[in-house]
Amino acid sequence: MKVVLLERVENLGAIGDVVSVKDGFARNFLLPRDKARRATSANLKAFEVERAAIEARNDKNKAEAQKIADKIDGQTYVMIRQAGETGQLYGSVAGRDVAEAIQAEGGKVERSQVVLHFPIKTLGVHEVQVRLHAEVSATVKMNVARSADEAERQARGEDVIRSHFDDERQAAEQAAADLIEGGAGQQEGFGEEA
Repeated sequence: MKVVLLERVENLGAIGDVVSVKDGFARNFLLPRDKARRATSANLKAFEVERAAIEARNDKNKAEAQKIADKIDGQTYVMIRQAGETGQLYGSVAGRDVAEAIQAEGGKVERSQVVLHFPIKTLGVHEVQVRLHAEVSATVKMNVARSADEAERQARGEDVIRSHFDDERQAAEQAAADLIEGGAGQQEGFGEEA
């Protein structure tokens, strides 16, 4: 299906471009979201008449998106989740969760604007891209931790999973040293004849 684009669409074209797309993509995405119109002669003539208004509307939307991007770009949002000893989450952090965390801090972000190619399934600080407009995006950091204390440690750059295992290893080494020093397995009076 041939369509004329009403706004820039990534990997497709800019405003006013006539492109050929699959029917389902046009019917299910471009047309309902008012990103394109069918490329009929009547629609092309109407587009040329409205082109200035469409470009002005796009510039206004871009400016609004840029304001939001300036506010949230580089921000870090903390998410407390349950996880196993190895740092694997019980569940995952999806685009909806990221959008809700940003909204809780006052950002205006929709779930569909969060670009997560795969869900977050481990503890740590993860960078997530938020596409607010076809030409405007921001990057936020999601600090996924089991507690607020752990989130603070991760924010300082500490690898909490590795430090947890190091602490356990040191405790085990200390316990082994204490056993050796105390003469493990030897009891007073054991083996002596009366």
